Amino acid sequence: MLIAISHMTIDAYSAMLHPLLPRLMDKMGLSIGLAATLATILSIATSMPQPALGYLADRYGHRAFLVAGPVVAGVFLSLMGLAPTYLILTLLLIVGGLGSAGFHPPGASLVARAADGRGSGVRLSVFSFGGAAGFAIGPVTAVALVGLFGLGGLWVAMIPGVIAGSALWFATRGQTRARSNTPPPPVLEVVKLLKGPLGLVFGISAVGAFAQRTILTFVPIIAADVGVSEVAGAVMLSTYLGSQAFGTLTSGFLTDRMNRQHILIAASALAVPAHVLAIVLTPASPLAIAATICAGFLNMALLPPVVVMAQEMVPSGTAASSGIVMGLAWAVGTLGIPISGILADIFGPVFAAGWSMPMLLCGTLFALHPSLKPYSRAKG
Repeated sequence: MLIAISHMTIDAYSAMLHPLLPRLMDKMGLSIGLAATLATILSIATSMPQPALGYLADRYGHRAFLVAGPVVAGVFLSLMGLAPTYLILTLLLIVGGLGSAGFHPPGASLVARAADGRGSGVRLSVFSFGGAAGFAIGPVTAVALVGLFGLGGLWVAMIPGVIAGSALWFATRGQTRARSNTPPPPVLEVVKLLKGPLGLVFGISAVGAFAQRTILTFVPIIAADVGVSEVAGAVMLSTYLGSQAFGTLTSGFLTDRMNRQHILIAASALAVPAHVLAIVLTPASPLAIAATICAGFLNMALLPPVVVMAQEMVPSGTAASSGIVMGLAWAVGTLGIPISGILADIFGPVFAAGWSMPMLLCGTLFALHPSLKPYSRAKG
């Protein structure tokens, strides 16, 4: 539970940037493309290093990565409002993102314990629920703090991260090694596994991440573009991310009881119309909110089966495999956002974001592959 609460804290920091993009655009005179690039930089920093940091955690232990995560992310991401230039803002996002990247793989590994068999989906869903809840409260918290203290006063948000890191330091004493006594496989061997079923669940996670990052990046911009309030954009983000929390809880329960492959097929296919409607409907309208709830729920329903299956594929490297299907997949999924940003400058944000969502059908095709069948049912 402490790891899940820390996950909530650390992901709340990662979610603070998106609703503040319009303010940062005004402060620094940024185009939509440059603003989208900021979101991409943060996403890559929080995700791309995860496989490497997870591998190090599997080999040398989890404690340092767990403790440093919320502290580093909290301090550096809370300072973004004080950044005087685009370069310094970029550096703050990179360092803060690395704190988040170091936390996620060992956190998922310690919580899920895939080798223990049935129940790992529920345990992973509790961890994921914490992160989704953090993403849900992050946007409204950021807007509230900036409304009270201005961009420069956002630094007060670092306090919960320091507290979470301190609590983890005391709670994890003695847990300096990974749970498994078997050393992780060599790096090249892990990379080769991406040619098989691990690569398929990686692909499912990547296209799901692309859809999520598109929503997070463009909904506040669309809201500002059509003239609704900044609060309306933040409410849309919190609605999406809040429904993700319930999506991961439901999916975690089903992961231990149903065919995981069927869950992935259904969630990725149904997510397409839900995401399209969440983009094209008027922000914060009743129909848009309903579509956003469905989109967020289905998007995060992909995570528990993906992570548990990946851990079962590499039982001696659970943090590394978690980092691959979480961090690396999220980073790859984010790479398309700058392209969408360029298209948004030309054709408008609704067009660019809406036409991106059918990419989720690629996840459906990956989920249909027969090589996932051996991992489709829970152990125990």
